Amino acid sequence: MKNHVNIIIKTLSPLYPDAKTALHYGDAFQLLVSVILSAQCTDERVNKVTPVLFAKYPDVYAFADADIEDIKKIIYSTGFYNNKAKNILGASKKIVSEFKGKMPRKIEDLLKIPGVARKTANVVMGELYGETSGIVVDTHVIRLSGRLGLVDEKFVRTKNAVKIEKVLMEIVDKEKWALFPNLLILHGRAICNARKPKCDNCVLKGVCPSFRKV
Repeated sequence: MKNHVNIIIKTLSPLYPDAKTALHYGDAFQLLVSVILSAQCTDERVNKVTPVLFAKYPDVYAFADADIEDIKKIIYSTGFYNNKAKNILGASKKIVSEFKGKMPRKIEDLLKIPGVARKTANVVMGELYGETSGIVVDTHVIRLSGRLGLVDEKFVRTKNAVKIEKVLMEIVDKEKWALFPNLLILHGRAICNARKPKCDNCVLKGVCPSFRKV
């Protein structure tokens, strides 16, 4: 299975040479805010909201002093805005008070921040430092992991991100943990989408057990 994964990585890497998050950000804290906003929301929508948000609140100190109701108004279109605004404000205050305004570089410290669960921490660590304690599992990773025969179909049907991550961590080389999900996410958006995958145009059709079956 590791050989299968390595073929997938080798095949997709030239197509997506800059396989990083599609979120737009200027610094580490802005990335964190963007990732928090991206929950149950498209990156495209987040990227429409954050220019206004970051123009008004350009750094962690500005966010720490922000009016939560104003944040809610700006991020309203990303959905779940009450909880997201609460987490953004809580995260900024925590970083200012406990980490002197600097984003922590250890995942155990990131996990102390409001609104930062394992997936968020892995996105931030992988994007900023190329380091991660696990593999980011979103809807694209779940879908492609199933179609490519990397994980048990029952985990895909139930969208069991924890089980899927555990399996992927066993078959993906650790130094590729940050890269691999980004490749799947980009390929999922471009080719292997949920409703109408473009199988005939897919560079993985020769190694994909779902080719012609999706």
